[in-house]
Amino acid sequence: MATFQKQVTYASINEKLKRSGLILRGGFTQDDQTTLLIGPNEPSFWDYFRNSPEYKDTLPDPMDRWSKRVIGAIASDLNSKAVYPSDGPPYAPFYTWAVLSEKAFVSPLKLLVHEDVGLMISYRGALVLDQSIKLPVSSEKSPCEACSKPCISACPADAFSIAAYDTDACKSFLCSNTGQDTCLQQGCNIRLSCPLSPKNSRHADQTKFHMKAFLKL
Repeated sequence: MATFQKQVTYASINEKLKRSGLILRGGFTQDDQTTLLIGPNEPSFWDYFRNSPEYKDTLPDPMDRWSKRVIGAIASDLNSKAVYPSDGPPYAPFYTWAVLSEKAFVSPLKLLVHEDVGLMISYRGALVLDQSIKLPVSSEKSPCEACSKPCISACPADAFSIAAYDTDACKSFLCSNTGQDTCLQQGCNIRLSCPLSPKNSRHADQTKFHMKAFLKL
């Protein structure tokens, strides 16, 4: 007996995700499969997460566990497969998928830049559907082409170059007094420098949560 596949649309899936503080950030279709990329719908995302049992139980990796529970339930409802960037190795190629969506592009510093949220783009998971669905019209041109590129000189730790990213320099700066008062509290200055990055869209506690998680890597 053939497996029943629900008829869904990009918009209907997006509305379902928004009810949990998430949002679609593009997708692509290959071989009659559609992969949809899911990101946080800020600023509402933080309220959903901080009121969750995962946030409150003090166990490791609360956001990854929350993402798997919420996105996993939606994937089950849609008879689709959920994929997460935290699973691995081997890790799912979210960077490549983002570029394939033609909603995100490779910035001068090799970070992804999204047409809607600039360098503040992040992904909590993806849905893989065994069907083709109509996707929003994609961009063909990177927003970086017409940009003055403030990101190139925005890092106060000089941790980024076009050739490489010095994570040790970044972490050392974050642990300094200056770094704790700036990037650790406010977020990555490079990501914030992007003209497309929403300003003040993240709750301050969310920014601290992400930066502290980065320091533990």
